[in-house]
Amino acid sequence: MRSIAIREELTEEWNSHGVKKQIEYAILTAEISKATFGLTPIEYKGLKGLKKQNLRDHMTDLELIFSMLGEASTKEIVVNTDTKGFAQNKRAAKAGGKIAGDARKQLEIKSGKKVVTSENYLPGSKMKVLPHDKNK
Repeated sequence: MRSIAIREELTEEWNSHGVKKQIEYAILTAEISKATFGLTPIEYKGLKGLKKQNLRDHMTDLELIFSMLGEASTKEIVVNTDTKGFAQNKRAAKAGGKIAGDARKQLEIKSGKKVVTSENYLPGSKMKVLPHDKNK
């Protein structure tokens, strides 16, 4: 739920800072994702074997956390630098995503495990049951 709220807060800020077209939202989202994970949302969905499903619904906890960090960082940059228009918001999206991407890379180095995974919640997938999901 919090992931959705962070996303909504970001899109509201983009709207109030001059982003109006649907294609611009898609491009900005792709910039954050690319800087955070090294994949656009379309590429990420392909990795997870998703077609029309919502990518967030199929992310692991860490994937969601880094997604949220990229979006929240972008929002903070947009608000605190008072971006105007698509070009400035695109630079902010890349910067916010880079913050999350750098943090993801550091975790991968320290843990020895990749954050980006093909694991998902599709029926019949090989997704590991996470401790908080055991009761589902």
